[in-house]
Amino acid sequence: MKKVKVEFINITKKFNQTLAVNNVSCTFEPGSLTTLLGPSGCGKTTSLRLIAGLERATSGKILIDNEDVTLLPATDRDVSMVFQSYALFPHMNVLENVSYGLKMIKIPKEEYITKSLKTLELVGLKEYENRMPSEISGGQQQRVAVARAIVLKPKVLLFDEPLSNLDAKLRRQVREDIRNLQQTLGVTTIYVTHDQEEALAISDKVIVMNEAIIAQEGAAKDLYINPKSKFVANFIGDANIISASIKEKKDNKYLINFSNIEISISSHLNLTNNISVSIRPEKIIINTNSISNSLKGKVITSSFVGTSYQYTLSTPIGNLYVVSTDTSNYKKLNDEVFLSFDIDAITLLED
Repeated sequence: MKKVKVEFINITKKFNQTLAVNNVSCTFEPGSLTTLLGPSGCGKTTSLRLIAGLERATSGKILIDNEDVTLLPATDRDVSMVFQSYALFPHMNVLENVSYGLKMIKIPKEEYITKSLKTLELVGLKEYENRMPSEISGGQQQRVAVARAIVLKPKVLLFDEPLSNLDAKLRRQVREDIRNLQQTLGVTTIYVTHDQEEALAISDKVIVMNEAIIAQEGAAKDLYINPKSKFVANFIGDANIISASIKEKKDNKYLINFSNIEISISSHLNLTNNISVSIRPEKIIINTNSISNSLKGKVITSSFVGTSYQYTLSTPIGNLYVVSTDTSNYKKLNDEVFLSFDIDAITLLED
């Protein structure tokens, strides 16, 4: 499959007076898997439907492989979409479902059967060719839907919440299958989900959307480690958001203070006076004894979740959520502890 670039240039979409996508510009790189991530109503599914040609932009341009497709109908865009509900034809068997698109574009029968069987083999379902959708599992139905999409060899592959109907273990397996298949084919893929773990696990790039605009975009690891805002910090994983003050600023160095803790942090943000910082729960270190630059805390909840303990601790700056993989050093309710932080664990936020 040819690796193509998809571009949004100042795309706006309104439904009557409701702004679903607000002047969004972004690039989906050739051969990559980019996830549109955000809460319900943020504009991610509308953006996907705009690329598919199922909705028309109010203003702006959509380019696929440097061609302006903004006004092209869905049938002329050379994109395939996998829907949340699978949308398999219940009266057709697996092979007939996969070959349906090829039949519609008048591919000879022998050729479309050969292509469809090869594609079923690619998704591990060749032996299921004669089964009806009702005779296979939800995960297998999803793979049939993927096979039906990729058999057409589209320029762009679109996924709209494809795993939301599957249980947790099956979601993990199918998302790995989708990622491996995408990398094998090298097809430009755009994936919509509200599930943060899903987005972090499979994406080359994540675009976080909120209230019809892009809140932040970048590699999954970068967004997790360096969120720009409270929204992104809270939406991607868990975060402790702490109010702090700037005691001193010199060039890109900030000396910040919260409670009795002072830490020097580098940042390119232009911040003044009162700020917020984000600390991931797994980056907080629990100490039995007081050490320099530590914060006193008291355990108010404790949960064992197999590979770690999860604690809520009462501190002078509010309750903090802490995840500790040191399962040999269990802290009981009402235990008093001291919390410390690596400099790299603290991120300054814009808002």
